[in-house]
Amino acid sequence: MTKGQDTRAAILRHSVALASVQGLEGLSIGRLAELCGLSKSGLFGHFGSKEALQRAVLEAVVEEFRIAVIVPALREPTGRGRLERLAAAWLTWAAGDDEVGACPLLGASIELDDRPGELRDYLVEKQRAWLDCIRRMAAKGVADGELRSDLDLEQFAFEFNSIGLGFNFAYRLLEDAAAADRARSGFRRLLTAAEPPPA
Repeated sequence: MTKGQDTRAAILRHSVALASVQGLEGLSIGRLAELCGLSKSGLFGHFGSKEALQRAVLEAVVEEFRIAVIVPALREPTGRGRLERLAAAWLTWAAGDDEVGACPLLGASIELDDRPGELRDYLVEKQRAWLDCIRRMAAKGVADGELRSDLDLEQFAFEFNSIGLGFNFAYRLLEDAAAADRARSGFRRLLTAAEPPPA
């Protein structure tokens, strides 16, 4: 990795940490330059604009989420196994004390929900891909015979995603010590309800 790449990576690490607290709009070029030991112009030289920096932050968090949550789940051989691993990895990701990556995505979904533009389009694209990932794992569960053949995949993905979002709300905002147990219970119930009827 070159010195320029190292510097860019350091800027992104600080940017993700700052965005997890201040949001994308709260990314202060001055504060970031200070944290990274750069001038404002030096920092801008790596991204070109504040929006480009915001996009890079989203891309970095999405990639980290993919590696930490989705990739391990895809290693499981069955559809149900993938869904169980996906749920467990998501909770671990969201609850990690040293993990600030989950917050910028959730914060950005609120910041950008009514603001048309490239950043919103990117976030929508990735969120749709996430729901499709859940649907495909559930579809594999159906094909494997582990989930019922008439399962509404769209509804399943909606409810799976909703449990994870509810966990983030309860754990981060309400500081509910039972949030992880509640979420695990919710995922178990969802999967149990999706099982084929007894023969």
